[in-house]
Amino acid sequence: MADRLFIIIPAYNEQDNIRQVIEDWYPVVDKYGTDSRLVVIDDGSRDNTYEILKGLSHDRPKLTALTKPNGGHGATVLYGYKYALDNGADYVFQTDSDGQTLPSEFEPFWIARDKYDITVGYRNKRRDGLMRVFVTKVLRLVVYLCFKVYVLDANTPYRLMSANTLRDNLKYIPDDFFLTNVALTAIYKKKRQKVHFIPISFRPRQGGKNSINLVKIIKVGIESIRSFIVINDKVGSN
Repeated sequence: MADRLFIIIPAYNEQDNIRQVIEDWYPVVDKYGTDSRLVVIDDGSRDNTYEILKGLSHDRPKLTALTKPNGGHGATVLYGYKYALDNGADYVFQTDSDGQTLPSEFEPFWIARDKYDITVGYRNKRRDGLMRVFVTKVLRLVVYLCFKVYVLDANTPYRLMSANTLRDNLKYIPDDFFLTNVALTAIYKKKRQKVHFIPISFRPRQGGKNSINLVKIIKVGIESIRSFIVINDKVGSN
């Protein structure tokens, strides 16, 4: 059975976290799948994130360190997904570089890979602040209004997708879109593909500073509504 796993992690100004994140997640690509890869994409960081990544990759043959001009989280995730698909992934998993998610909770996702097209973490025990919980609830409402589907937790950075369905669903998303994961989750639901949610822990950021504040979140959310409607129309016409 083909089961090559690519773990995609975007990183921006994460020099305080990135070493520990690699140490935590590298054993996962050693344990799961065949010839799997941990791919970390530096999104034009202004600190030493990429230099640290390059150093860590010297004695970790399954770690791929990439860098690109700054484009935001959604564009970087999309870049990583396309890289994984172009380089032979059978399954693509995405998480973030802030240390909020736990590798120890990955195994149930891997076990479920043959039953579902996408398995998404549901952050039922969040420790990243009430404002983030509020934003998630607002996103849930926006997704319902734009796509007419109910999504428990649309933007979770803890998701495993089959390469075949991911490849087909990415065609609806613009290259510079900020809320790539939100749109993807909605597309999977809209197309009535097999979507599964598993509860996960979600810790506070483990170091560094979040590059996205509330004002930016609101601005991006408003701008994304029009894009969501366009994406929904494209999905509905196919």
